[in-house]
Amino acid sequence: MSMRVTFLGTGGAVPTTERNPSSVLVNREGDRLLFDVGEGTQRQMMRFGTGFTISDVFLTHLHGDHVLGLPGLVQTMDFNDRDRALSVYTPAGTEEEIDALIHAADTRPSFPVHVYGVGPDEAAVRRDDYEVRTFRTDHDTNAVGYALVEDERKGRFDREKAEELGVPVGPKFSQLHEGDPVELDDGTVVEPDQVVGDPRPGRRVVYTGDTRPSDRVAEAAEGADLLVHDATFADDRADRAGDTGHSTARQAGEIANRAGAERLALTHISSRYAGDVSDHLAEAREAFDGETFLPDDGLTREIPYPDE
Repeated sequence: MSMRVTFLGTGGAVPTTERNPSSVLVNREGDRLLFDVGEGTQRQMMRFGTGFTISDVFLTHLHGDHVLGLPGLVQTMDFNDRDRALSVYTPAGTEEEIDALIHAADTRPSFPVHVYGVGPDEAAVRRDDYEVRTFRTDHDTNAVGYALVEDERKGRFDREKAEELGVPVGPKFSQLHEGDPVELDDGTVVEPDQVVGDPRPGRRVVYTGDTRPSDRVAEAAEGADLLVHDATFADDRADRAGDTGHSTARQAGEIANRAGAERLALTHISSRYAGDVSDHLAEAREAFDGETFLPDDGLTREIPYPDE
């Protein structure tokens, strides 16, 4: 089952000619989940070919570089004759502001838009085999991060072992893989644990939005296949990062290292570093041994299963 992450906007509060404000799209086998909607996100979606069939929008906080693209995106969806409802999740207590933003400039979409407030440590969305959980972040406003967490998968079916035990090829294979014992013609009962391995982990993608380094983030990102972390500044402006509720690239690396993450994406890069992000990468890599990258707008990464 595919999972692709497209970085639509990787810049900080001030956009540059190379970096749009914050937005990340996760396409999980056709479920398109959009995390933050900086201004111009709908153009980025056209530019990078993601399509507009978004099912859910997740906002980390109400600073403009994370939400000002929402009314334009809704209007673009309306012009494209969308009729499916859109769900928007925002930190609890900010629902009225987001509803007003969506309907700014007398916008009245022809499709339902539902705005839901979410607090930290709850499941914003629960689907058949994954959920999107919230966690508290450390920013100078009402803010949450989001973790897309897949359920465990079935263990691998050992066909060779099943045949050795006399299970005929056919429906009984499926029964065993589904966890049901089967009875053979001679009365022998074969149990699932005889031919099915241990459950296999799903994937975890964690998006922080804006945050200082935080124990809560490290906990939420434990074992993450991809951690997308605020890295607004390099070490040269570490004091500025703390004062404004952001992280340095090195601090993001330290959180990824604590969490035992597999991959770290550095985002929300300040316009001060336009054209040169080499210090960000070097400093993060000194703190984190896993894969570290600083995506350009439009980069898409496939996220494999941990056991692949």
